[in-house]
Amino acid sequence: MSNEALARLAEERVDHRFKGLPPDADGLTVAELSAQRRNLFTGGFATPVLALSAERLEHNLDLMETYAARHGLAFAPHGKTSMAPQLFQRQIEHGAWGITLAVPHQVRVARAYGTRRIFLANELVDAAALRWIAGELAADPDFRLVCYVDSVRGVRQMDAALSGAGATRPLDVVVELAAGEGARTGVRTEAECAAVADAVAGVSTLRLVGVAGYEGEVPQADPERVHAWLRRLVALAAEFDKAGRFAGLDEIVVSAGGSAWFDAVADVFAEIPELSVPVLKLLRSGAYVSHDDGHYRKLTPFNRVPSEGALEPAFRLWAQVVSRPSPDQAFVNAGKRDAAYDLDLPFAQVVRRDGAESPATGISVTALSDQHAWLRTTEEADLEVGDWLGMGLSHPCTSFDKWQLIPVAEADGTVVDYIRTFF
Repeated sequence: MSNEALARLAEERVDHRFKGLPPDADGLTVAELSAQRRNLFTGGFATPVLALSAERLEHNLDLMETYAARHGLAFAPHGKTSMAPQLFQRQIEHGAWGITLAVPHQVRVARAYGTRRIFLANELVDAAALRWIAGELAADPDFRLVCYVDSVRGVRQMDAALSGAGATRPLDVVVELAAGEGARTGVRTEAECAAVADAVAGVSTLRLVGVAGYEGEVPQADPERVHAWLRRLVALAAEFDKAGRFAGLDEIVVSAGGSAWFDAVADVFAEIPELSVPVLKLLRSGAYVSHDDGHYRKLTPFNRVPSEGALEPAFRLWAQVVSRPSPDQAFVNAGKRDAAYDLDLPFAQVVRRDGAESPATGISVTALSDQHAWLRTTEEADLEVGDWLGMGLSHPCTSFDKWQLIPVAEADGTVVDYIRTFF
């Protein structure tokens, strides 16, 4: 990745665009503010403020690097989770093959910060985006992009756009196998997969390099159904290879893996038979980087394989009690504009008063308004106007996207870095 571009992020000036940051830091560069090592609680930060745990972030990066290596998997974590080039860089430093993305805008962000390998988990039929990608491939021989194809019509549209752009390098594609009837995108049957592969073989602007899909979309997913679908995916790769569809390649890409079933991916990818050339077994799980306190805490495969470790939730949203109208109700100044709420409401975790923290006993979040969280409080709750409430969040993808500059804080509250997001 481009250290020069990343370094420029540290030169950005702090101002009103970035909520939660100290008002008296206006005009400082991010690097200057970082160097001050301010404390999240006493250094002038304004509520609400979202923080990432420095220690937990590093733990999660280490854990998935170790997991992928142990299981012989290449790793392209899904960047749409954070859209943070600094985290992309750290993921690559922790052994990632590249970064997975979902739409052309995200690819442009990653390329602006020098990402060399991108897996685009979508069929790309936007002519303007394809023209731009053709230019990127022509300008940088070290850039590699792999994307889905899931229809003959899509292949034709891609070819027309790339041909019209005068593409000088073919775009690498993988046939996306749907996770089942009624699932999301992808080709529904193996016969249709072959037809899409034939269409790719019939054009010079595309190169078939493998197969892929997303097991998280398997209907009524359970271990048996997910394993069965993954075996279909592996069998499709073997069938394509036997038919000579991968002739001339140095490696065959077989890719799957969200954040709920990567243990099943590891199991089945370990069974991939020897093919004509080596197989790049590409895992794409992305939510691990921050993990969460709800959806993924319940769904993480590490619950099924505890001997392999455990991810740790790294986000905490701090808000302040601004109203305590009755013994069973309170309100804090963070709402839908600040907290993820698409999967779970925030989880009240700790109360901070006069520099001391205590568990948020008897406190629960029951609803969110735009700028307020509604709290239910029992007799056990010790909560007063002015207290800081620390809340856990679910899920990661819709937590990152509400904050443009996120403090990274050590356990004692010392802020050591700031993560810039681009949504």
